[in-house]
Amino acid sequence: MERSLALKLLSHHVHKESLYRHCIATAAVMKEVAAYLGQDQEEWETIGILHDIDFEEIGEDMQRHGVEGYRILKSEGFDDRIALPVRNHNDLLFGVSDEPVDRVLQAADNVSGLVIACALVKGGKITEVTPKSIQKKFKEKSFAAGCRRDMVRRIEPLMDLPTFFTLAQKGIARVMDELGLE
Repeated sequence: MERSLALKLLSHHVHKESLYRHCIATAAVMKEVAAYLGQDQEEWETIGILHDIDFEEIGEDMQRHGVEGYRILKSEGFDDRIALPVRNHNDLLFGVSDEPVDRVLQAADNVSGLVIACALVKGGKITEVTPKSIQKKFKEKSFAAGCRRDMVRRIEPLMDLPTFFTLAQKGIARVMDELGLE
């Protein structure tokens, strides 16, 4: 799916700017990691864009999160290559998966906020964020407290954390204008 079409579908279901930007940031990390792992960049970016498509509609009911996203995507004609990772990223319902796309989505979903928080500390300048600074803030559990570090660490069978942090920063820097960063 073309990125513009995925964003159009997302904007039909997501109206909060912060959630919309979170989806863009997660997608940017997904795309960068897909390239590193030799996976389909467009497909993984689409998964990242759409991963929280149901979040506003479910009223933060985690017993429905992912399930409704799957339903929405299937009704829009998406196949399971896109719809299943969206459903499965709710580890509270579906546990953790060893599938690379699922590992990456759960890690990207969590690291995106951490990386953006690192940029905000630097006045919104993502270009001044380094993998080393991300690593340092990752160790501070009170910093970006919503970042589930255990989900970020699930990336480790695929790559080490410094590599992941490098890819995450690079991906988010590519969409910095859409995120209101410099």
